[in-house]
Amino acid sequence: MGKGDKKGALYAMKRKKLFEGEIDKIQNVKMTLETQVIHLESAAQNAETFRAMEAGSKTMAKIRQEVGIDEVDDVMDSIKEEMEMASEINQAIAQPVDPLMADEDELLLELQELENADLEAELLAPPTKFANDPLSLPDVPDSKLPNLAKEEEDDLKKLEAELAAM
Repeated sequence: MGKGDKKGALYAMKRKKLFEGEIDKIQNVKMTLETQVIHLESAAQNAETFRAMEAGSKTMAKIRQEVGIDEVDDVMDSIKEEMEMASEINQAIAQPVDPLMADEDELLLELQELENADLEAELLAPPTKFANDPLSLPDVPDSKLPNLAKEEEDDLKKLEAELAAM
């Protein structure tokens, strides 16, 4: 195409417009096909979900028919009866067989009286240690104690500075 060839330039522009139109058409077809694929995948997934839900519903109905509320009530009543029977057996086993256990209150009262008598005898007995016995105490240190006040004051200032920095 030459520099002054308007006809050739016009032909080239028309051809370009045709190609651009064709590209737009192809892109629209491609978008339509991709949209259809997405919708088909979604429909297939919905169908699969429906089948799974339907199977679950049928299985639950079958189980409910096999295990009705009457059967559950009967089993629960049976469990309660067995637990009551076990409780009665435990109580029967726990009963004391020692005939003296019936007089436990009397025995406790007698034991309390004996303890009180022992305490009274102990209080009335003369002391075994005398007040004049020397006490064993540690020796008084000869050296002067270190001055910790300055160290404590420095540590306190450091802590205050750290807290202020936070």
